[in-house]
This record gives sequence, structure tokens and C-alpha cells, in this order.
Amino acid sequence: MDFLQTILTPFEWLVSMIMVLFHDGLTAIGLPAASGVTWTLSIIGLVLVIRGALIPVFVKQIKAQRGMQALQPDMKKLQAKYKGKTDQLSRQAMAQEQMALYKEHGTNPFSACLPMLIQMPFFFSLFRVLSGVAKANAESKGIGGMSHEQVAQFDQASIFGAPLSAAFLPQLQGGDLSVAVVVLSLIMIIAMIASQFITQKQIMTKNMSEEAMQGPFMKQQKMMLYVLPLVFGIGGVNFPIGVLIYWTTTNIWTMGQQFFVIRRMPTPGSPAYKEYQKRREAKGLPLLGASKKKVEEVVEEIPELKGQRSQPQRKNRKKR
Repeated sequence: MDFLQTILTPFEWLVSMIMVLFHDGLTAIGLPAASGVTWTLSIIGLVLVIRGALIPVFVKQIKAQRGMQALQPDMKKLQAKYKGKTDQLSRQAMAQEQMALYKEHGTNPFSACLPMLIQMPFFFSLFRVLSGVAKANAESKGIGGMSHEQVAQFDQASIFGAPLSAAFLPQLQGGDLSVAVVVLSLIMIIAMIASQFITQKQIMTKNMSEEAMQGPFMKQQKMMLYVLPLVFGIGGVNFPIGVLIYWTTTNIWTMGQQFFVIRRMPTPGSPAYKEYQKRREAKGLPLLGASKKKVEEVVEEIPELKGQRSQPQRKNRKKR
């Protein structure tokens, strides 16, 4: 047993057991056990469980991202302070001051990737489970929490004529490529890439402050905008249909989650935050945060109108 298998085996059991629980529940209400619809809904159920469990991590990610944007002015000052200094001591001092800034703001440069990193073991485990279905069925074995009977049912399951365990590239290399697998794989890969790109794009254009857009945090976001869809697009041809369903569903969840955050909890100073303040003002609700302070400052600085008669003050007279 290799090192990777040792790590992923518990996740394979967990992933397969969640799918089996959803599958048993769906068959209990009358859906066919070997139906592609039943197993597709089981995969979607797996997504809902994992993403629901990751909501606290997502909240932490939002706070960390806000911290990254808040420290951008200090980060610019730090870069200006060490500009042109390439010696070892200067680089070490700059790194230490950067770490101090991250600690002060309660964030780190990898905070945006945290939910994805946590999902990776589940993703690879699902990939291993679905990729091994055909072999396990041929050897009359189970996989993880799936019995041989359930493995056989999954191996027979298809959606729109494409087996859930089939993948574009392996079938192409084996010379047994069906049109249904090609079409559905391409549709799912395009949907996966598009949802990933749209999510990242709306973060960059709507939910980042002006300071963050001009700092190194923006470079990180731009890299994620193009690199991640490219990685999943290239890797998608190796993914079984069931894995593509999982990743497309989780991307749609992320897109909806980000839309909710941008709409209801936007980053202060971002275009979405300004729109949010306008909506509150239109409804007669009080302004929040920095915008409220600015309004109060403007009111305090308004001078007295010229021509307005000042109220006479009473003078104390000496008693006779």
C-alpha cells in the first residue's frame, strides 16, 4: 500500500458511504437502484454534505480575504521601504515584517485557497472510487463503503447514454469512445471552467477595494482567474462523468455562495459595497461602516450659513 493510498483510503470510505446513504434513501422512495439519475443525485448529495460542512471554513476564508485587502496599504509601504535592497538581511527582515502584518490582520496569502485545499482529498478519493468501478465489478469486489452489488449498479448506471464511470481520454485511448461520453464530457468540462471563471471574475470586479486592486493580492487573484480553469479544463478529459458532475456542482455552489456574499456582505470599499449602501439608503436604512463615518464628518464640517442671525448671549450684570 503506497503513501497516497494510505492517506486517501479513509476519505474513500467516507465519500462512498455518503453516496451509499443517499442512494439507499433515494431507492427507498422508489427510484431505480441502477439508474444514472439515482447515482447522479447521490453525487450531488455528496456535494451538499461536503460544502455544507465547509461553511465555517468559508466564513474564515472571507475574514482572511478581508484582512488581506485591509493590509494592502501597509504592504505597499513595506515594499517601498525595502525597494532596491537585495541583500540577504534585507530580504529576511522584509519577510519577517510581512509575517507580522499577516499575524496582525489575522490572515495569510493562501487563505483564498483553503476551501479548495480541504476539498482535494475528497475530490481525489471520488476520482479513485469512480475510476475503479469497472475493475472492481469485473473482480466481484466492493470499493470503500460500496458493496459489490452497489458497484455493479453504478457500473451499469448511465445518464443521457453516457456511463457515470466512463471518462473521455481513457475511452479514446482504448478505442471504445462513444458519442454520448464525448458530448457530455465536453458540456460538463465547459460548465466546470465557465463557473470557475465567472466566480473568480465577479470577486475581482465587484468585491475588491481600490487598494486591493492595486496591490499584490490582485496578482494572486488574476493568477487564479486563468490558471485554475486551465488546470481543470486540461485535467477534465481524464475525469469520469461522475467526477465532472461533482466538480461542476461544487463550482455552481461556490458561484451562488459568492453571489450571496457580494450581495449581502460585500467588502468595504468595493463597488459591491457602494451598491449595497445605495440600496440601504433607498430603503431608508442607516449607512454602515466607513460610508456612515464619512457622512457624519461631512455634516460636522458644514459651516454656519451666512446671513443667519446668531442667538444673542445673556451678559452677567453686577448687582447694585
